[in-house]
Amino acid sequence: MQPISDYFPSADALVFGCMGLGGGWNETDTSAEQRQKNYQALDAAIDAGYRFFDHADIYTRGKAEQVFGDYLQQHAGLRDKLLLQSKCAIRFADAESVGRYDFSASYIRQSVEGSLRRLQTDYLDLLLLHRPDPLMRVDEVAAVLDELKQQGKVRHFGVSNFGWPQLQLLQHACPMPLVVNQLQMSLKQHQWLEQNVLTGMAEGAASFFSYGTVEYCLQHKVQIQSWGSLAQGLYSGGREQGTEADKATAVLVQQLAASYQCSSEAIVLAFLLRHPAGIQPVIGTTSAQRIRACREALHIELSREHWYQLYVSARGQALP
Repeated sequence: MQPISDYFPSADALVFGCMGLGGGWNETDTSAEQRQKNYQALDAAIDAGYRFFDHADIYTRGKAEQVFGDYLQQHAGLRDKLLLQSKCAIRFADAESVGRYDFSASYIRQSVEGSLRRLQTDYLDLLLLHRPDPLMRVDEVAAVLDELKQQGKVRHFGVSNFGWPQLQLLQHACPMPLVVNQLQMSLKQHQWLEQNVLTGMAEGAASFFSYGTVEYCLQHKVQIQSWGSLAQGLYSGGREQGTEADKATAVLVQQLAASYQCSSEAIVLAFLLRHPAGIQPVIGTTSAQRIRACREALHIELSREHWYQLYVSARGQALP
């Protein structure tokens, strides 16, 4: 497989996550005030240099995509300068069923058509299957993905929250490469590191992260994207609560930010960027200040010593 930079040469190491657009996760329309705030956040993101935007059909029940699509319509020519990624296959509970995942060909088609309509675009640069469906029939999924590609509605494909065996199984059936796997990874959610550090140790069982997934993606040039990258502001001023280890890590982040002359958000993201897997963080904030602060991570590289200081502080105890 080719590295993702071959498919998307204009993409840099940060993705702007659009889950915060559109208002509440309900059927209420986006208010004029919410829409204006969302447009201001998108203005800040574009001005700061973000060109890769992450969506999902479920975000604020479709309103996030709708707001973004309306924004595109107000900025002629902008669509061609951006990479748009959306996700599908999570279904909310309704009168007929509980919340579930749906990899049926008919639902994937329906989801893509809905995203294209809301985003007001003819194609998606990337479509990710949002969460693994235990009832997945790989040949059916492969066929509908190929159909969407042949129709020009989706250019490239990937997955989200997949372990490597699921990814390998689906890739075996797909005629096109699966180029992205989006996973929960951060300084706080560091099980992706613990699974290797604690190999062969009983306590490693508490840090399960689909063992080998990071290595599989690295070996097969599947771009890892991280969701929850900023840990909801736990270490950068967005949250006051947390464990003693969280509080100590927040202090360390502030100290390192002063040392590197950058924002605390940049330090938290630099922790991910320093890893050899080439992780691409998804930034889920609508604060213009934080949107700009995150970009500073692209211009620093943590030393090995500082990376380990953050890791050991976040885990709350010395390495074995």
